[in-house]
Amino acid sequence: MRSDCPISCTLDMLGDKWSLLILRDLLFFGRNSFGEFLLSEEKIARNILSDRLEDLQAKGFLVKEVSPANKSKFLYYPTEKAVDLVPLLLQLSAWSKKHNAHCKPRSDVRAFEDPEGDAMRDLKLKVRT
Repeated sequence: MRSDCPISCTLDMLGDKWSLLILRDLLFFGRNSFGEFLLSEEKIARNILSDRLEDLQAKGFLVKEVSPANKSKFLYYPTEKAVDLVPLLLQLSAWSKKHNAHCKPRSDVRAFEDPEGDAMRDLKLKVRT
């Protein structure tokens, strides 16, 4: 940890851009397998994805489970800690939209703006501990 500044502590927990993009894909786009994360527009390398998934698990953002449909496949699910990031990710999206004209949030991200809406309810049902 660099300091006890809340912003610095948050950055230490989240890691880097790849961790945030994995969480975005999990929370907003419903991706939850290694292969689905690889399909992200940002084209994360396999070794970096593997490392970040392990790190996010170790930090309590993700739970890894064997797929009930395919025992050789793993699925990742958000914890409550990850779901608690939704407002922060929405704020980052809004800030980027305001200050970068070519950035536009997808409609499936905007669906999470209502904390009592269907998108948040469905996400909370996926939470693992």
